Amino acid sequence: MVARESPRPRPRERTHRHAHRKSHSHSARKHRVQASDSSSQALSADSLAKLNQLNQYATREEEITPKRTRRRERREVTDEKDVVERSRREHKRKKRRVVSGALLEEGDGRTLRSMRHNDRHGRYDRYEKKSIRRRKIPGRAKRSRSKSSSSSSGTGDSGQASTNVDGSSESDIPTAAKGTDLDPFSWFDTTDFNTTYTAETVGGLPIMGLYTEYDNSKSANANTPPLSESWGSYADTPARGVNLGGWLSLEPFITPSLFNYDSKLGIIDEWTLTSHLGAATAKSTLEKHYATFVSEQTFKDIAAAGLDHVRIPFSYWVASTYEGDPYVARVSWRYLLRGIEWARKYGLRINLDVHGLPGSQNGWNHSGRLGAIGWLNGSNGDINRQRSLDFHNQISQFFAQDRYKNIITFYGLANEPKMTALDPDEVVAWTEEAYTLVKKNGITANVVFGDGFMGLANWKGRLTGHSDLVLDVHQYVIFNSGQIVYNHTTKIKYACTGWTQQAVESMSTTTGYGPTMFAEWSQADTDCAPNLNNVGVGNRWEGTYNSGDPKTQVLSPICPAQDSSCSCTQANAAGSSYSNSYKQFLLMFAEAQMTSFEKGWGWFYWTWKTESATQWSYQLGLAAGILPAKAYERDFDCSQSVPAFTDLSETY
Repeated sequence: MVARESPRPRPRERTHRHAHRKSHSHSARKHRVQASDSSSQALSADSLAKLNQLNQYATREEEITPKRTRRRERREVTDEKDVVERSRREHKRKKRRVVSGALLEEGDGRTLRSMRHNDRHGRYDRYEKKSIRRRKIPGRAKRSRSKSSSSSSGTGDSGQASTNVDGSSESDIPTAAKGTDLDPFSWFDTTDFNTTYTAETVGGLPIMGLYTEYDNSKSANANTPPLSESWGSYADTPARGVNLGGWLSLEPFITPSLFNYDSKLGIIDEWTLTSHLGAATAKSTLEKHYATFVSEQTFKDIAAAGLDHVRIPFSYWVASTYEGDPYVARVSWRYLLRGIEWARKYGLRINLDVHGLPGSQNGWNHSGRLGAIGWLNGSNGDINRQRSLDFHNQISQFFAQDRYKNIITFYGLANEPKMTALDPDEVVAWTEEAYTLVKKNGITANVVFGDGFMGLANWKGRLTGHSDLVLDVHQYVIFNSGQIVYNHTTKIKYACTGWTQQAVESMSTTTGYGPTMFAEWSQADTDCAPNLNNVGVGNRWEGTYNSGDPKTQVLSPICPAQDSSCSCTQANAAGSSYSNSYKQFLLMFAEAQMTSFEKGWGWFYWTWKTESATQWSYQLGLAAGILPAKAYERDFDCSQSVPAFTDLSETY
């Protein structure tokens, strides 16, 4: 999600009736690949010869977090965080988990060396094998893990480090691996992680934390096929999904509590936050966020809402960092992998979304660093171009494994590259190269690229010849000064006509690119949410948007009334305080967008969870009654007349 001015002109209005999405039946499903309901296999490795390679944090020597005794506090939390805390308290009842590493032979150990920062490909130094007890190779003598979702923590109730985590002993961890991301005794949370030590990697990325076994028998709901079968045509059966924004890539308006500092400190994005906190505190702070912001309950609730896909934004530091980066390296990796496994449990398919590339592809805060674009641009543009390809080389090898082939159906290359500021031809060339690379590495998912805000018609004839390359468009009225002024009725009509027309035209190669999806949208009709337009920056609605750029700043109110009566008070209030008319409008506006975007390959709402921004949270929207209880059961489909909402103020 980005605070931006949309370059798209308002198209002419015309009416389209809702085309109901086709339900699947097991007897007449087209284009499906049959697979067993469950799979059990050993994870592949990119090189057994490098089995002892430990991918230590690719970060500066002084940023490596030392092993230390961690303090455990009893947290008083609600809903999703309850699940995490309860599971950590129950670890003594948990059975030992199935071994998911390869056999590690005995040998001599030595201390890790830090990453060579002049190696732009981000390679990691190696350590020799440490003598530990032998364990069986997965696939030969397996034991099933407990059905319980509870797990153990790396610390006991006393707050002192435990010598046993879920049946694994601290003595099993090689000296060189202690305190690293491969040491479960240093983890904030071990819920549903396999804590048996292994240094095995795929594509240079660790499998540590994964179980060997996985089950593809589940489907998200009765209208979707199980993961063991192909989804089929997205043109016929569009995706209905939601983002997990603000989880593995921070965004200030989603979690304002993480950015609650004196404005003089200038903490406005993940770069400045981690710089301020320092390596050790940044690691502990962000890992706690990763462990508690999203839980298994999140995915259960997403499926219960009638959704069938989840888009997970993450950034390049899931794999490595580079000299001078303050980001927390590779801690988020295992949480990404665990999230995918939780999605699998509820039959949800995954859209992998790379939200931040080296150098930043758009200069917005959700890419990690607000400011200049350093990808394909500036003095390090070429270096960061290669780094971004190296990153995709790593993660595409990992996600090409058989266990991910059916669950990952969309593989994103770069979220929202700002092609209005970059050379479009260079972005297209990089996209072509990245597509070829990940396909060569075995990715079978549809590959996704962003529209770059160039206007959908301008993609006609570009990147042709790839049936599995999908254009991603993000639609918001609130970042466009010409559209935010629409009254309630006009906003719904525009969603039904203008965006429907854009979807239909983009889906046709005679008028647009071809396969098109809508991976971000919300029902917010104001830009009032605090920090939405950047930390400490105002909003267009009330005329306080002082962006510092004369071309984009808005210093007079542009709500429909366009006067001092424009207010954000009601828009920022809790959903429980909304009037019935306001709820009716927000629900109808959401369903109008769902209808429109299903003319393409489907949609992903931004986002599932926020701390307080109701109109940006699917979770809070459901609770407020401003989203359909089931995404596939809706009352409004653009064929009905739109009310005038005469009893609803246009100023809030």
